This record gives sequence, structure tokens and C-alpha cells, in this order.
Amino acid sequence: MTSSRLSICQQILNVYLIGQILYRFCYASNQCSAEECAESNAGRPPPHSPLVPCYTLDLEFLVCSDPLDLKGNETAREELGYGCTKYGGQKYEDVQFTSVNCTVLSGIECYGPTTFHRSGFPCIKYSGHYFLTTLLYSVLLGFLGMDRFCLGHTGTAVGKLLTLGGMGIWWIVDVVLLVTGNLTPDDGSNWVPYA
Repeated sequence: MTSSRLSICQQILNVYLIGQILYRFCYASNQCSAEECAESNAGRPPPHSPLVPCYTLDLEFLVCSDPLDLKGNETAREELGYGCTKYGGQKYEDVQFTSVNCTVLSGIECYGPTTFHRSGFPCIKYSGHYFLTTLLYSVLLGFLGMDRFCLGHTGTAVGKLLTLGGMGIWWIVDVVLLVTGNLTPDDGSNWVPYA
């Protein structure tokens, strides 16, 4: 590298360092936090700051509320713009998505509002029903109605128990219904995924 290029690079570095020192001096003399300075700077971070917008943080840095249950009220969903009118759905296309209220964890520095709505949360709930466990119950103890007892279909489970699985026919039909996704938990919850 020639000496003229080296001196230009050194001058640029000196200007940058002087700018950093002046910024830090001004930042310290104002005695404001990075978040307050960001807010006073029209929502933009201070120059040369590592701060990112709060709404771009990963979920591991946020505390998000549960989806709002509107109990089937479509009008309320249209007015609010978020909330769940139905839960569940065994296929992706059947699942409704909504926005929830998220807050940045304390100790995480970012700029912008620390409480905001984030979209893309599915309206699903789990109540402890595992597909594989229920399928095993259906195949091994289905003639006693064990699969239907586990899913909460108590009335039909008693009928299945008293008829010994409808003499075997109901037993086979329930295995097929379970595999095709037509026999699901009675409370409308989703199958718990294995982690």
C-alpha cells in the first residue's frame, strides 16, 4: 500500500474515531438511556448503534400473550383485527391465524415501542391428546372403547364397551376413522406434537 493511500485511510479512521468520541461525550452529557435517545431521535437508533427495532426480535426475547378467544364472534374479530373465532383444525388450511400482544423481556435493549402486536400465531390449543398413543389404544384395546374414552367421547365409548367394539366392526371402523383424521378429540383440541 502506498503512503498516500495509507495516510488517507488513517485520516478517515481519525475522523471516525473523533466522531465516536464526540457522540459518546454528547450521549453521556445528556444522561439518557439508549432507548430514550432513540425515542428522541424520531424512533431511529443513535448513530453507530447496535440496537435493532424491537418488533424484529426473535420470540426468545419476547413474552407473548395467548391468542384472544372470541368464542366464535366474527364481528368482534373484524372490529379488533385479531383474535380467534375457532380453534383447531387438523390441516394447515383449516387453522386460523391471529396477532397477539408481545412485550420485550427486561434487560433487552432495542429501539421503538417495547410492546406491540405480532402476527402469525395459530389458533390452536392442546389438551394432552397424542395421536400415536390413541392409535395404539385403538388397535390394542379398541374393542373395549379405550380410544373413545381417551378422546372424551364417553357416551359412544360406553356403547362400544358394552357391544365389545360392535362385534369387531366398530373397532375396525374406529381405527380407519382415526387414521383418516375423522376421529379427533371431543374438546376440539389438536394432537400434541412429539418434540
